Amino acid sequence: MSTYVLVHGAWHSGDLLEETAAPIRAAGHEVHCPTLAGNRPGDAKTVGLSDAVQSIVDYLAENDLSDVVLMGHSYGGMVITGVADKAAGRIRRLVYWNAFVPNDGESLNDMVPPHYVGLFEQIAAEIGDGSVVMPYPIWREAFMNDADGALSQSAYDKLNPHPFGTFTEKIALSKNPAEMEVAKSFINCTEDTSLPHSMTWHPRLSEKLGLFRLVQIPGGHEVCFTAPGRLAQAIMDAGRD
Repeated sequence: MSTYVLVHGAWHSGDLLEETAAPIRAAGHEVHCPTLAGNRPGDAKTVGLSDAVQSIVDYLAENDLSDVVLMGHSYGGMVITGVADKAAGRIRRLVYWNAFVPNDGESLNDMVPPHYVGLFEQIAAEIGDGSVVMPYPIWREAFMNDADGALSQSAYDKLNPHPFGTFTEKIALSKNPAEMEVAKSFINCTEDTSLPHSMTWHPRLSEKLGLFRLVQIPGGHEVCFTAPGRLAQAIMDAGRD
């Protein structure tokens, strides 16, 4: 049996992956769903990407976890890439679920459409505490396109303001992902429109992994809400030996 650590995306927290974790645990695996620095209750919204990365490095050490299958969703791909660079000895495989794959010196904002960058800069400036929130119309149409309105709203109500600095800080890596010796997988949800299909998750970002295992499933960007069982199976398929 394996040890899985599931790293959430922007605006999320670890508890939102518990429905996905349940079937993985039922299959006999150990599953952890930590919340990143900046998304925990009471956290300052001025933290950056390096703080979020360090929070998972610390989590692995504090819980003495090794031989880990480390999965990251969306923004979580930035985090797990940084963790792999700092704590490679604890990780057996990286799993990117519709996630950003950065090379050294890249930020998340370098990989999204300019209109998203401009919108989130404006929102962050208006809020003024370092955070950015997800506008509901974007959430409804681009992130939860495979859900009905009630589920979209209930999921949206569980989100939290996200530290904008994690989008702007450029990652510092000793090796780019393609050069990392750790095994890698990419889960691609085929109806994901959170990024325009002219700027796809796969293969545009996945190919930066070099050699990797591809697992594809139907669904939008937030299948942790719309089809957690399907996502759980994909994670196990991506993480198995």
